[in-house]
Amino acid sequence: MADPRAFLSFDFDRNEVQKRLFAGQARADSPTPFTVQDWSSKTSLPQNQWEALITKKMACTNMCIVLVGRHMATATGVVKEIAMAKGLMVPVFGVYVDGADATSTLPFGLQRSRTTAWNWKTIAASVRQMMGEGKNA
Repeated sequence: MADPRAFLSFDFDRNEVQKRLFAGQARADSPTPFTVQDWSSKTSLPQNQWEALITKKMACTNMCIVLVGRHMATATGVVKEIAMAKGLMVPVFGVYVDGADATSTLPFGLQRSRTTAWNWKTIAASVRQMMGEGKNA
């Protein structure tokens, strides 16, 4: 498989640290076959500009990985990013972070059966699965 590009979706207000740790570990020594790029908006933008920017960035990726924290119910941007991914046929899966687990609230549009623990072997399996779905099929 080529080097898949992953868009990381996360709760900017609560899970920035976990996003940095996840991206850093993925780059360093994980067995996960993908490239993490921080394509999040670096500045506060009006909603329409943010949506245009994220849609453009999402279109250049092979998958969207949602970092599911304990407070996903308040992460409206994550819900929009999941919808953007699905509209672009970008496959989506989730990874529990920040103490979240199978009992935690998931953002709308993310299936529990497509959400895994932060374990690089299961994440690698999910990446391989995503490379056969949606726009990657």
